[in-house]
Amino acid sequence: MKKEYLCELKPSKTVKTQAKFNMSIDDIIAKAAARAVGELYGVEVNPADVQLQTTKKEFEGNLTIVVFPWVKAARKSPEAVGAEIGQWLVDNEPAVDRFNVIKGFLNIVIEPSFWSSVLKHIHDTEQYGRTPQTDESPLVMVEYSSPNTNKPLHLGHVRNNLLGYSLSEILKACGNKVVKTNIVNDRGIHICKSMLAWKKWGDGATPESRGQKGDHLIGDFYVLFDKHYKAELASLMEQGMTKEEAEAASPLMQEARAMLRAWEAKDAEVRQLWAMMNEWVYDGFDRTYKRMGVDFDKIYYESETYLEGKEKVLEGLEKGMMYRKEDGSVWADLTADGLDHKLLLRSDGTSVYMTQDIGTAKLRYQDYPIDKMVYVVGNEQNYHFQVLSLLLDRLGFKWGKDLVHFSYGMVELPEGKMKSREGTVVDADDLMDEMVNTARAVSSELGKLDGCSPEEVADITEMVGLGALKYFLLKVDPRKNMTFNPKESIDFNGNTGPFIQYTYARIRSVLRKAAEAGMAIGDYMGVKPGEREIALIQRLADYPAVVAEAGRSYSPALIANYAYELVKEYNQFYHDCSILKESDESVRSLRLTLSECTARVVKDAMSLLGICVPERM
Repeated sequence: MKKEYLCELKPSKTVKTQAKFNMSIDDIIAKAAARAVGELYGVEVNPADVQLQTTKKEFEGNLTIVVFPWVKAARKSPEAVGAEIGQWLVDNEPAVDRFNVIKGFLNIVIEPSFWSSVLKHIHDTEQYGRTPQTDESPLVMVEYSSPNTNKPLHLGHVRNNLLGYSLSEILKACGNKVVKTNIVNDRGIHICKSMLAWKKWGDGATPESRGQKGDHLIGDFYVLFDKHYKAELASLMEQGMTKEEAEAASPLMQEARAMLRAWEAKDAEVRQLWAMMNEWVYDGFDRTYKRMGVDFDKIYYESETYLEGKEKVLEGLEKGMMYRKEDGSVWADLTADGLDHKLLLRSDGTSVYMTQDIGTAKLRYQDYPIDKMVYVVGNEQNYHFQVLSLLLDRLGFKWGKDLVHFSYGMVELPEGKMKSREGTVVDADDLMDEMVNTARAVSSELGKLDGCSPEEVADITEMVGLGALKYFLLKVDPRKNMTFNPKESIDFNGNTGPFIQYTYARIRSVLRKAAEAGMAIGDYMGVKPGEREIALIQRLADYPAVVAEAGRSYSPALIANYAYELVKEYNQFYHDCSILKESDESVRSLRLTLSECTARVVKDAMSLLGICVPERM
């Protein structure tokens, strides 16, 4: 057994070969394993099909090769196959130092000196971890946000927006062309409720006259409608009506429905009021989106798509893809696909949500050559998207059957579910204010802002507060329901955004001090890294695979948790290995390069989550 080094770095005597590869360690081992299988068993193997994983901590090794796929061809036990491939790698691949076999798993120990070459590859690779886009890259459209124009964005919308934006950035990093879209629900009875309330009780109020963001103003009128409506129902029920009878008889609701009919008939006065109030809301949304750090390449409006959907459904009816009932309503029979009959047009010819989604799909397909469509919508809509997928496929959209419903769980508060009517919905703007204020208080208490100018304090607390919010919402498996606790999210220790941001700032401080002291990075290729260095290099080497897997599984949580594990590894290295005080220039160069690469990868990983990192804290 060779001596294990713990930051006891000495120049290597002779490395089996000085690595000159411009490729990752995973690629090197996969290619070597494919060659080994070919020579030993006469089986042609694509290196991309070699199953590689990081060796589990309880076993010696850096990388593990799964050998089960070749057992049949070799006609030997998994242990024997592992031993033969392992020995071939030791004999023929300079990067491999030794191996051990656990059943069908071949654990490879990489030659310590080789890790310096791996680090150089990471350092010299522009856009490390990302796959460049080409003309042939598929075009993925990601839809997220989908607000209603009768109320401001809330915590549920925040999770949706953050997931959608992060997913878009991850898919870009995986080499896809990405178009980010938003579909705004700007028509329907709920919009008319706000409009009617403003008309009745608004006294000409505007965002300027009230000193409010437009979305908040309109949200207040929506609440006001509900207040008056409930009072009206109570009065009617006191007169002896049942709840159902009172709802049917409500003059207020009848007025709102009449306004909706007038809107659909393009009544000039109603349309003018609608356009004015919607503009107020859009301005409010834009300000929230900007602060949240999300954006869109294209915004669609349901007021423009619902008629397109109707046209597409009628086209499907003509071709026998749908059927009409006696009352005039149009339906799709999906029983052959294990579902039921789905209403697409009501008897009065008006559209349902499904029809609107078909219309939106039609417009998008006209605008972009979409290869894949991803809808970021909560898991309560799972059935809706099953149906939509079948209908789009039936209507001839090539991506219909393969559409992705990125189904995410709901966000709850420690007190339970949010309910708008009970006033427990957390407003997005208020939440961001609270997070930034908390970040300022916690940072000041811990002395993180000492010596910062007021401008720096404002920038840093905005970064930390919003970083804490985003990280807390994104680190959880998106498919799971989650409880958001603002107090837990802003912590400079543990699996939080501020912990990662603070570590990044620490690394940047080390690099600044090195530059100020004139410590240039020199040649470190003769250095044999120690245990801590190797652990950190390997963690950095994992980044491209993590990004690729996050894209495959649609999971920003993989990126978030990778960033946390990386900074934990760096902090161990920082604690155990001297950097600025290291007298050996080659060793210091290796450690400074490690610090620089870690900072780059942390910054890149956090950018995929839409999180900024401060240069100093």
